[in-house]
Amino acid sequence: MNEYTLVSTIALVGWLILVLGAYRSHKVDASKTIRMALIWAVIFTGLAIFFTLVI
Repeated sequence: MNEYTLVSTIALVGWLILVLGAYRSHKVDASKTIRMALIWAVIFTGLAIFFTLVI
């Protein structure tokens, strides 16, 4: 692991902490979070399958 990878990893962790803090400030409950995550996973999976079959 070189110094650029380390700096990039630290920056990504910092951004993740900021995003999670902002998300939690909206007081979204766990069931809605899981539902939204599953919906996005289905959307991305469907698009990946679609583009794999078409292209």
